Amino acid sequence: MSTVADNPTLRALLSRSDLRLSLTGEDHLEPGTLDQAVRWVHSSDLSDPTPFLSEGLVLLTTGRQFQDAPDDPGAYRAYVHRLAARGVVGLGFGTEVVRDGIPPALVEACRSERMPLFEVPYRTPFIAVARANAEAIAAQAYARRSWALAAQRAIALAALRPDGLGATVAELARQLDTWVGMYDAAGELSREHPADGLDAATAEALGREVAGVLNRGARAGSSLRIDGTPFSLQTLGRGGHLRGVIAIAASDLDQEGRGVVTAVIAMAGLALEQQQGLSRARGALRAGLVQTLMADDPALARRIARELSGPLPAAPVEVAVTDAAASRTDAIAELLELRVDEKRGSLFFGRGDDGLVLVVPAGDRSVIDEVAERFGVRIGVSEPTGYDGFAAAVGQALVARERGSAPVTSFAEVGRAGVLSALTDEARALARAELAPLTDHDAHEGTRLVETLQVWLEHDCSHEASARALGVHRHTVRTRLALAERVLGRDLTSFATRAELWAALRALDPR
Repeated sequence: MSTVADNPTLRALLSRSDLRLSLTGEDHLEPGTLDQAVRWVHSSDLSDPTPFLSEGLVLLTTGRQFQDAPDDPGAYRAYVHRLAARGVVGLGFGTEVVRDGIPPALVEACRSERMPLFEVPYRTPFIAVARANAEAIAAQAYARRSWALAAQRAIALAALRPDGLGATVAELARQLDTWVGMYDAAGELSREHPADGLDAATAEALGREVAGVLNRGARAGSSLRIDGTPFSLQTLGRGGHLRGVIAIAASDLDQEGRGVVTAVIAMAGLALEQQQGLSRARGALRAGLVQTLMADDPALARRIARELSGPLPAAPVEVAVTDAAASRTDAIAELLELRVDEKRGSLFFGRGDDGLVLVVPAGDRSVIDEVAERFGVRIGVSEPTGYDGFAAAVGQALVARERGSAPVTSFAEVGRAGVLSALTDEARALARAELAPLTDHDAHEGTRLVETLQVWLEHDCSHEASARALGVHRHTVRTRLALAERVLGRDLTSFATRAELWAALRALDPR
C-alpha cells in the first residue's frame, strides 16, 4: 500500500529543511519512535496541558511554565512524565522567546522518558510547524484516496479476465502487498496469491478458522493472529448461504484499504452467486442422472455424464447416501464438484430423494470418509454392485445409513445382524399381541408355554433336544406344545405358523 506522499511522522517533520528543526539526539529513543504518525501539532505553555491533548500529538512550548523554577529538575521530570503518559509523541522547544537554548534539565527529563525533543528556532513560527504537519496529513489523505481509486480500477479490470476471481484475488494481494486467499463454501483454499505464500502449519491453522466461520453460517468479519501473523477474514454470500471466505494476511486496514477490500468482496460475492446459478443447473442435471440410474439402465446416464464431468466410475462400484440436511448439502456438493474434477472418472454424485448419492469405485472410499469427517454427516454404503443393480444398492445404502451408528456404515456390517434384527417397534407390538394368549396363560396358570415354545423352535422342533434343554421328559414337551396349540388356536405343524411365532419371539427377545 505505497503512496506518493510521505507519511506525517515526526521524522518527516524534522526532515523539512525550511523549518530548520534540530533534534537533541536520538540515541536514547526506542527504535521506530521517530516513525510514529503525528496526528496533529499543538502549542501550549501550560504547566499541565494534558487535559487538552490527545494521543499521537506533538507539543510545542516556549518554556514559560518553568519561569518560577527554571532550574528545578523535578518540575521538568514531572512535566515530561505527564506528556509521555498522555501519549504525546514529541516535544518541540521554541528558543530565544523566554530563554536561550533548551534547558539542560528538560533535555535530561526527555532522555529519561525516551521522549523526542527538538529545538524550534526563533525565526520558525509554531504555526509554520503545525501547517507543515497539516499539509502532510492532507497530502497523505489525497494519496490514499488516489491509491484507492486506482486499486479499485485495477481490480475491476482484473475481474474481466477469464478467471475473474483468481485475477481479482491476485490484484488485491498486489495492491495490499500481502497474501490473500479465497476459500470456497466447503472450506477449500481455491485461490491464493502469492502461491504457497503460507507455511504448512499456518495454512492448516487458518483453514480450521475458516471452517469454523463457515460452519457458523453467519455473515461476519473477524481478525485473528496465527504465530504472530495477523489475518482478517471476510465472508462471501448471504447469511445461511455463505459462498466462501476471503482471508487477508493483514489487520487494521485504514479506511481506504477497507474500501478496496469491500469492493472485492462485493464483486466476488456477485461472481459466486452467478456461479451458484450454474451449479444449481448442474445439480438438477445430476439429480436427473441419479433417477435414470435408479432404472438400472445406465446407458443414457453414461452418455450425459461423460459430457458433464467425465465417465461414470467403472463397475463394480459402491453407492453411498448421505443424511445431510439441506443447509449442508450445498457445501458438500461444492466439495464434491472439486473432487469430481480431481478424480475424473472415479466419482459421480447427485441429489437423490433421501440425500446426496455418491458413486465410487469399489474399495475407494476416500471421498466418502472425507465428507463424513468434514461435515459430520452419517453415510451408508452399499455392497459392490454393477449399474444394473443401482436401485438395490441405493436401498442397501439407506438401510446401512439408518441402522449404523458410525459416521460411515457399510451394508455388509448391518447385514450380518440378519433380517429379524431390522424389525421395527410396530413389529414388536404385533409380536406382543401374537404371543399374548400364551403369556396370559402362563401368568394365570403358572405354565411355561412361552419358554417351551421358544426352546422347541430354537432346537429345530426336536422334542428330544428340547426336553434335554428344559430338563423335562419329552412327553412333557409334547403336552405343553399341544396346550399351546389350543391356547393359540394355531397348528404348530405348519411351517408358516412356526416361522411367524419364531419371528414374534425374536422381535421381543432378539438375543
